Amino acid sequence: MRVRLPDRPDWGEGQVQSVAGDRITVNFENAGKVMILRAQSRLESVEEGR
Repeated sequence: MRVRLPDRPDWGEGQVQSVAGDRITVNFENAGKVMILRAQSRLESVEEGR
């Protein structure tokens, strides 16, 4: 799934790598792999084909 983090637009789009409970690991274009806590961040889905 492709996502973006509205609070960090400079990170670019990311690919979800794993979901474990409240932890989501995303590989972002400009920030690399980042572990995000679901309760503290709001990820937005990116439409395929963009």
